[in-house]
Amino acid sequence: MSISCSAAPTNKKEYVTDIGKILVKDYGKKKYYKPEEVKSAHRKSKWYNGIDFSCWGMSTFSSHSDFNYYHEQTGEACDYVEMKTEMLKGLSLSSGSEIFDLPDFDIDASWLDFGEVFGYILEGIGEFIAGIFDGV
Repeated sequence: MSISCSAAPTNKKEYVTDIGKILVKDYGKKKYYKPEEVKSAHRKSKWYNGIDFSCWGMSTFSSHSDFNYYHEQTGEACDYVEMKTEMLKGLSLSSGSEIFDLPDFDIDASWLDFGEVFGYILEGIGEFIAGIFDGV
């Protein structure tokens, strides 16, 4: 019997920013982070209040293969592409590029891996990419 992942964080932009900062601080700048690293960052964040929705962070910061392996081991039924798509939609910026405008937010944007989700995300993607490069 598989278990469903919990609901996504309500403020995806803030969640990704907070988890990203912890990941860079604790593990350095990487292309992808292991699911265990994302889970640890989630536990250290203000978002951890007994509810573990770190799978959403894994869909953003982990590789597709690591994400799938983790979920095979835990028995959770989570879809990487659907979850990453939802997270990136939540990051779409319509009013500017403030997500990565923090001077100490040094993160590799390669985790975006648009190849798998390009068909699902149309709105705001140009502004999001521009925000990444403006703030880095």
